[in-house]
Amino acid sequence: MIVKEEFLSKLRTYFSLNLYEVKIWTALLSRGTATAGELSDIANVPRSRSYDVLESLEKKGFLVMKLGKPIKYVAVHPTEVVERVKKHMRGEADIKIKRLDDIKNTEITGELKTLHSQGLELVDPTDLSGSLKGRHNVYNHLDLMIKNAQKSVTISTTSQGLLRKIEGLKPTMEKAKKKGVKIRIAAPITKESKQALADVADVAEVRNSDMSARFCVVDQKELMFMVLNDKDVHPTYDVGIWVNTPFFASALENMFDTNWKTMKSAADALKK
Repeated sequence: MIVKEEFLSKLRTYFSLNLYEVKIWTALLSRGTATAGELSDIANVPRSRSYDVLESLEKKGFLVMKLGKPIKYVAVHPTEVVERVKKHMRGEADIKIKRLDDIKNTEITGELKTLHSQGLELVDPTDLSGSLKGRHNVYNHLDLMIKNAQKSVTISTTSQGLLRKIEGLKPTMEKAKKKGVKIRIAAPITKESKQALADVADVAEVRNSDMSARFCVVDQKELMFMVLNDKDVHPTYDVGIWVNTPFFASALENMFDTNWKTMKSAADALKK
């Protein structure tokens, strides 16, 4: 049996199998039914390991052990295997999520918070900064910043960035709004923005802007700015710089305030 290494690698990733498991499984699929010895020879897996591997695959639902002598194994149809693996992964994920939920109000979380707060006291303010690569990571950190906001969130973005932020950050913005956080967004308004603006109208004030800038300021203390134009960069290579600096953040917000006064409302911009 000749199976390409690339194919085996993909199967290991998709089905969370080790190398011996994926070799034995594909060997069994190629035969339909076989003994442990036969599978060991076909898959080039040591016989001393093949029984453990087959037992593991049986527990995961990839095969069925056939009664009789010699013991044979029958391959489960791949479509059914996919469903079984999905069910197993959901179950494992639910258990892990519950485990994390259960520790929220325990002494473990308390000790972790204490360690974090003690660590921050020893950190120089200039060290509270970082670089985030990839738009997914950038938006995860933006979500955290807005979640922790107490007074204000100020965002300057592009027309496409506005759509992304409304789609990805609206639930967090809604929670911040309920806490009394003032949210302002400046971005070029286009006809594509109309529905998105309606969705966020009760959460944030949006005005039309021609500023070529991508940044977010929270509570005039914390700042995230993107160094590249989102039109020219693939999301994977987007870069955000996060800085915890009241001096710079408040200065940038003051400049934003000056421009904010001259910006048209989103509704007026759409009338053009």
